[in-house]
Amino acid sequence: MKSEDTPFEGGPMDGRVLPVLLGLTGHPPKTYRIPVPDPHGGPPTVLVYRRVPRGHGRLTQRWKYVHDPSGDQGGSRLRWPWSKPDAKPDATPGATPDDADG
Repeated sequence: MKSEDTPFEGGPMDGRVLPVLLGLTGHPPKTYRIPVPDPHGGPPTVLVYRRVPRGHGRLTQRWKYVHDPSGDQGGSRLRWPWSKPDAKPDATPGATPDDADG
């Protein structure tokens, strides 16, 4: 698999450059999660970094990761456009296309 040296900004990884595996499209993942073990044996802390554009290379888009202190708010499941919980219906319930305002 192909990898790309990708810089990290913010958080504990600030200033580091890590090789990140690229997906089938040639892009790194949108989120990069780094589990950090708890020194006292508790559950690990997960650092979350989000991919943002860094500029263009010769032929491809370049990326960097920025620390997201809010954590896993973005979720890890697929989000389909038609399954938004706050989506408003296109028509009034019970109305037919032939109904007029009056």
